[in-house]
Amino acid sequence: MAASLLRRGAAAAGRRRRPAAEVLRRMVSSEAAPERPPSRTPPEMPSFDHQPRPYAGMAGAEIFEKRKAVLGPSLFHYYQKPINIVEGKMQYLYDEHGKRYLDCFGGIVTVSCGHCHPDIVNAVVEQTKLLQHTTTIYLHHAIVEFAEALTSKMPGNLKVAYFVNSGTEANELAMLMARLYSGNLSMVALRNAYHGGSAGTIGLTGLQTWKYPIPQGEIHHVMNPDPYRGTFGSDAAAYAKEVEEHITYGSSGRVAGFIAETFQGVGGAVELAPGYLKLAYDIVRKAGGVCIADEVQSGFGRTGSHYWGFQTQGVIPDIVTMAKGIGNGLPLGAVVTTPEIASVLSQKIQFNTFGGNPVCSAGGLAVLKVLDKEKRQAHCADVGAHLVGRLKSLQEKHEIIGDVRGRGLMLGVELVTDRKEKTPAKAETAELFEKLKDLGILVGKGGLHGNVFRIKPPMCFSKDDADFLVDAMDYAMSSL
Repeated sequence: MAASLLRRGAAAAGRRRRPAAEVLRRMVSSEAAPERPPSRTPPEMPSFDHQPRPYAGMAGAEIFEKRKAVLGPSLFHYYQKPINIVEGKMQYLYDEHGKRYLDCFGGIVTVSCGHCHPDIVNAVVEQTKLLQHTTTIYLHHAIVEFAEALTSKMPGNLKVAYFVNSGTEANELAMLMARLYSGNLSMVALRNAYHGGSAGTIGLTGLQTWKYPIPQGEIHHVMNPDPYRGTFGSDAAAYAKEVEEHITYGSSGRVAGFIAETFQGVGGAVELAPGYLKLAYDIVRKAGGVCIADEVQSGFGRTGSHYWGFQTQGVIPDIVTMAKGIGNGLPLGAVVTTPEIASVLSQKIQFNTFGGNPVCSAGGLAVLKVLDKEKRQAHCADVGAHLVGRLKSLQEKHEIIGDVRGRGLMLGVELVTDRKEKTPAKAETAELFEKLKDLGILVGKGGLHGNVFRIKPPMCFSKDDADFLVDAMDYAMSSL
């Protein structure tokens, strides 16, 4: 045995130019202690005082089969075996068997205050008892109270609100406003952006996985100022120059508007290069366009440092779109702009049947009150800083983590097989995704290659939850 090991060690030394003794030591050590999965037990989920109701409804397997039969085939699902979620409470979800999961994705960044937050549930229920629906052809106090509260959160002259039902609708309306107000047609958007799934907003979206082969209109996609993967790194001026050149060479020289998420959500939690928006806004305004901030995912204090994502770039947009967290799960969206820009829609009849209905307005107002009362922006800053610190420490331990980015509770963890080449770790991400689910953690996936964990939980997510998440990621990565 020893002689055999010495011969193998000598051969390896010849190939690798290592001393035979070192090779022998490595081989003996390897045979004496073969690699095996971590022996430590999985991390334990923080305790939580809630008992889910027994579930007696349709089983997940039956739902899945019926879903395939009666719902559109374009619907996709997470996990090899989809989870049947039947109850939620604050930052936790429960499946049909009563298993608890830590929700680190918040219904795709939609549950801001927490699942079934009692204040919001009560506001919705009480309004539903009185009046569920009218439209804006009649007067009702709820829409006015909500609009006053919402616009009070906006800087500058952003004082007029239009209510819709989703982020897609909000971005459609913002694009219409930009074109009418400017008198121009061309829109400028970023590569890697997501702005909706309608025929118009598919054009604005800069990810081929979400785009059908239909005419996208007068849309120009400029370089994405991505500090991690972008051509110019964090050089905001270089990216802004490309915007200017694109307008000069790729358009008539006049544009309707520019739209951007400050933190690209579907694109993998990419925070734009510092200072980029200020430079880009100046260029676009000189070309006759208006500037639109898509706050569908990053608004309402989620970033911790600011109430709105665009504030992290030191700018004031001309139009702001929002949805998702504005309603904590209600179908609610909004467009806030200046009185001057808002007035262009009065040229014709502009109407939204469900926009600003009494139930959604009451719920939206309750969301704003909860976020203020529970100081969720400051909470996101505190918990987010703790979580980022732990994730960066995890990055030092596991080579598969190429980048940790974002702020507050708007974070992304990009997984790669080679840090230098930044090769997307697609297969490994899929494996870890399943492992985390088995450990009781639900995260999102994003990026063009699906190799970014999107961590955007309900804003009541705690430091104990953050520690559990990172410990579970460590445990799962250690067994890859």
